[in-house]
Amino acid sequence: MNYKNTEAEKDTITRNTSQLEVISGNIYEALNIISKRADQVTVELKEELSQKLEAFALPSDNLEEIFENREQIEISKFYEKLPKPVAIALEEFLKEKVKQVVEVTEEEA
Repeated sequence: MNYKNTEAEKDTITRNTSQLEVISGNIYEALNIISKRADQVTVELKEELSQKLEAFALPSDNLEEIFENREQIEISKFYEKLPKPVAIALEEFLKEKVKQVVEVTEEEA
């Protein structure tokens, strides 16, 4: 997923919890959905960053061989400036891009 163009807030802002409740019908379900989506976004971002930084990995870890790489620093700064995963998940939830999938077991049916 492309998080470069996300409209999620980069700063902390106060939210009206009734908006969350209207979408899901229950504030706790809404928070659960947002939390799980934020975990997914975190994993996606971490994997993406790890893949990009692997290109800069040196085969040996001698202190003499470690040097500053400008591209590596720029990539790291880009990921630091992205909105937090919770903000991205919240934006997706409010725009109804995220749905909860409920699995029903045979015992519940």
